[in-house]
Amino acid sequence: MSITDADGRVLRDRKDPAAAFRRVRRKLFWDDLDALYFGGYALWNYLNLPFLLTRPGFALTEVEPWNENGHKWRRLHAVFPDLVPSHCREQTLYFDSKGLVVRHDYTAEVFGQWARAAHYSSNFGEFGGILVPTTRRVFPRQASGKPLRLVTLVSIDIDHVEMIR
Repeated sequence: MSITDADGRVLRDRKDPAAAFRRVRRKLFWDDLDALYFGGYALWNYLNLPFLLTRPGFALTEVEPWNENGHKWRRLHAVFPDLVPSHCREQTLYFDSKGLVVRHDYTAEVFGQWARAAHYSSNFGEFGGILVPTTRRVFPRQASGKPLRLVTLVSIDIDHVEMIR
């Protein structure tokens, strides 16, 4: 992984960015490469789910449905393979009655085991024949599984998506 200038010259690079998160330094501060690695794999996962789960190496199990605010959602427990950078190996996706991923639970382990999150997707728009959530909000997730909606950890609004084939 590297940061380059407009001419393609490498300004900074790191051969094993995941290993950097296992060092004490990361608990004190993040550098540009830490932020690039975290933001890059996080956004890549968010935008590629649920299609990402069709790749080899994922272990998928449907678990009991979840009721939230009058909605009954089907849930899929996913174990990510080691070769796919992600927040954590075990994650849960929630599907509405149309089969859309409306919630995604994970623990952002680079912060710590306490960093449990409930990631909500809404306002689906059609782009290139694929429904894409254009609004995403991430809230802390309590041990009970309920979100703590008083605090928004991440807010993503997408205006346009272009599908390249």
